[in-house]
Amino acid sequence: MGLWWKRGLAVLLAVLGVQVGWVVVPAYACGCGAMVPDAQREISVSREASVLRWDGREEQIEMRLTVQGDTDRAAWIMPVPHRASVDLGDPALFDQLDAATAPAHRTRYHFWPQDGDWPLSTGNDTAGAAPDAGAGPSRVGVVDRQRLGPFDVARLTATDPGALDNWLRTDGFAFPRRLSHALQPYVDRHWEYVAVKLAPQAAGASLNGALDPIHLTFAADEPVYPMRLSRLARTPQSLGLYILAAHRMEPRSAIGGEPPRAVFAGRLTTTTGPLARLASGTPYLTAVAQEFPQPSRISADHVLRRAASDTPYQQVIYQDRLLEVAGMPAWLATIGGSLVLVGAVATLIAVRRSRRPVVPPPPVPPPAPIG
Repeated sequence: MGLWWKRGLAVLLAVLGVQVGWVVVPAYACGCGAMVPDAQREISVSREASVLRWDGREEQIEMRLTVQGDTDRAAWIMPVPHRASVDLGDPALFDQLDAATAPAHRTRYHFWPQDGDWPLSTGNDTAGAAPDAGAGPSRVGVVDRQRLGPFDVARLTATDPGALDNWLRTDGFAFPRRLSHALQPYVDRHWEYVAVKLAPQAAGASLNGALDPIHLTFAADEPVYPMRLSRLARTPQSLGLYILAAHRMEPRSAIGGEPPRAVFAGRLTTTTGPLARLASGTPYLTAVAQEFPQPSRISADHVLRRAASDTPYQQVIYQDRLLEVAGMPAWLATIGGSLVLVGAVATLIAVRRSRRPVVPPPPVPPPAPIG
């Protein structure tokens, strides 16, 4: 009894420790930037959907983030290679993208029963489908400040990793040391930043669900999707990236995640709505999906290149169904019919044999007399 009590106490303390850790340790992550919550609160980006348009000189990124947490305020930071303009996006764009890249649904039939078909049913109906910024003054240049709906947007320049520290702290956001370290490669390359403070529309509500899209435009010699800050994520991340260009595109490498996979490739036929406007001059759409089970392994940004060919591709989702004839499984009808046919043939042969006249055996001659 004493051993059981000690083990139970240890488990209880461990659970309490994990829960306390969740409360006091903020989570900040974004597949394309960094999300920083209010002090002593938590927020994480569970999914992002982004469309990147590149025409050879200018890049546009429109993104919609889905967040989870208990904070009513957060700040979001995204590095960009050149000075960016920022606008609100159109949520209808992602509805059109979902429709344009939707997989085809087809039915394929199988003759012999599989798991789930009678008599092989199992009863399971589920289908598988680093350095501290310090307390000294930080050198930050505010290029522009604007209000976009619920977003307070600032375009910043920075000469050291701690350049965003003061901007965040003035409104109550703690600057994580890990974020300061992760920004160093962008500082070395003289990138700028788009920093956004956001809050939910309803007063007192927490930031949960899909946020309003943000649209960025900046000069770019090659298409790049900033991903390096995603290494700060504490939970696995997923990326859904739509690419609009003159040809089919692909990431140059996996940058530490699972191999990127194309889920759609083809020329758009959409002629109306925000997708048609954005795709003007860049009619080829490529949709890429990627998973990051261990975000800490992310080592670079996604640089995109033209694929070897413009071969179109569309996912196909098959629904497997047992082939039936007149409501009966075809295999059962076939076997049953075969058995009936064999039985009928056997019966016919037996009947015919029973109707044949019996031929008497030839007479046996008497034995010769004994002489």
